[in-house]
Amino acid sequence: VQLVESGGGLVQAGGSLRLSCAASRRSISSYGMGWFRQAPEKEREFVAAISKTGGSAYYADSVKGRFTISRDSAKNTVYLQMNSLKDEDTAVYYCAADYDTRGLRAGATNVHYWGQGTLVTVSS
Repeated sequence: VQLVESGGGLVQAGGSLRLSCAASRRSISSYGMGWFRQAPEKEREFVAAISKTGGSAYYADSVKGRFTISRDSAKNTVYLQMNSLKDEDTAVYYCAADYDTRGLRAGATNVHYWGQGTLVTVSS
């Protein structure tokens, strides 16, 4: 599967952005899908994941209640709605796919498929 992110940009603290991840070559219905992020000089960290059916979603504590992951199988696309953005959300955001969400929640080293990343900058 190939993954292409879009929707990053510059936003003021407290604002919102929606990231999109368009998949090709394979249906996202075959994968658990997720988002990771990497800030400068920091390791890539888990942000959110959603199951193959969309019935279960998982979030890092740092984004719980502010971010929402969703998937649209008809468009073969996964989204990350980010609200109440903070300075510390500034990072490159990566879309990820794995055979189920356990691989995503286990950390970046276990993920099989990555997008190229999209930069989110939150200014205060």
